[in-house]
Amino acid sequence: MSESIENVLELNEAYKQAIELTKSHYENFPVLSFFISKKLRKHVAVVYQFARQADDIADEGKLDDNARIKKLDEYLNNFEAALRKNFTSNFWLALQNTITEKNLDPQNFRNLITAFKQDLVIKKYESYKDLLGYCQNSANPVGRIILELNQIKSEEANKYSDNICTALQLANFYQDVSLDIKKGRVYIPQEDFGLFEINDSIITKQNVNNSFKNLMKYEIERTKQLFDEGKKLLKYLPLRLRLQIMVTIKGGESILEKIESSNYDVLTKRPKLTKSDFLILFSKAIILRK
Repeated sequence: MSESIENVLELNEAYKQAIELTKSHYENFPVLSFFISKKLRKHVAVVYQFARQADDIADEGKLDDNARIKKLDEYLNNFEAALRKNFTSNFWLALQNTITEKNLDPQNFRNLITAFKQDLVIKKYESYKDLLGYCQNSANPVGRIILELNQIKSEEANKYSDNICTALQLANFYQDVSLDIKKGRVYIPQEDFGLFEINDSIITKQNVNNSFKNLMKYEIERTKQLFDEGKKLLKYLPLRLRLQIMVTIKGGESILEKIESSNYDVLTKRPKLTKSDFLILFSKAIILRK
């Protein structure tokens, strides 16, 4: 068997494993749904695998933060080596193939690793501007990669995509407040606590008083505005991707609606979408596709 045939088999197996990994994670429905064209599924899957593996390094297991940072540095070194065609596993072979074949900007991948490392050293954000800076690395690169996979290269489209991705990241933060406080993380800007004359003890004591409810209402309204601005991206997208992004936006908006319907109690409850919620979102996307 020639070396080239062996490489093809290794590449195909790596993509197959990436697809299986992506399908196994329910919370990412519908990452590989009907909306993703078949020719792009393997590329989307291997990008997801890259992010998932980095996330696991940063957040899973019992390592201390310094050890996690060291492992993320190793992960980045493996990425840089893959760009030079030095592969430590077949996964890196597949990722490099996707980056080359689809002409993806490697900086977006580096930014994601920067965000995972940032999670380990920064537990609170002083200002909304600081939090948006984090989202530039943690969320926005994903949207830009998806646009590049679909051969959409427009700074205006990137800007609207950034709005959507930042809004999704913020919605996820507000959804996970009750989980993050157990890890010592607070993703609500400290300046906003001052704006509503409350302090961190509200969080640690899980005191859902009127001041906290007003704070969350303020954060959610600001996030809704980001979603509304980001919807201008839809005109740039082909039908399948447009439907995918519509469902994604509606999913984020639905999380915000669930927080509102719980009277802004994210300290003792974690709102989440069910399978039936996703079916409703799917139906709405089809109905409203125009």
